Amino acid sequence: MPNQSSATRYSAVAQAFHWIIAALIVTQFVLANMADDLPIGVHKLALLARHKSFGMTVLMLAILRLLWRLKNPPPALPSGMSPLERMLARGTHIAFYVLLFAMPLTGWLMSSAKNYSVSWFGLFTWPNLIPKNENAFGLLRSTHDILSGVLFAIAVLHILAALKHHFWNKDDVLLRMLPFTKSENRQ
Repeated sequence: MPNQSSATRYSAVAQAFHWIIAALIVTQFVLANMADDLPIGVHKLALLARHKSFGMTVLMLAILRLLWRLKNPPPALPSGMSPLERMLARGTHIAFYVLLFAMPLTGWLMSSAKNYSVSWFGLFTWPNLIPKNENAFGLLRSTHDILSGVLFAIAVLHILAALKHHFWNKDDVLLRMLPFTKSENRQ
């Protein structure tokens, strides 16, 4: 069955969640950096509205991804990994899941604290989670900014680890998450 994880590969559904969320996170960084460089105005507000819509999309996909992961465990880690590498791999994945929830939630809370609406591509507006509060806004903005830096750092480490597995270890850790490829024991 194509949607079931095999012993050596992630399922097509897991791969789709991985790559769609990864693309959305890259989009989020681009939109946030573009908005930071703009003066207050219509163009900046439009970019931030798009950033919020994509952020809420990440949150919805993270919920679905977590539910999928609970029902469909991932393939086992390669037997050649050291205990430290196994701990780092598990810790990184846990951190990703925490950040996939924390980033959009802090953004949503931050907008709520400023009484700015969070629309989803103009189709509907999410309710404010907290009343207007400038102190909360400042704390949530700082938290959101710090978490974005942490997410960026973990993503870079994740990419470097995947490349290390592929080119140095010559195992199929990277291949089993790539669509349209076959995982084979490359050692």
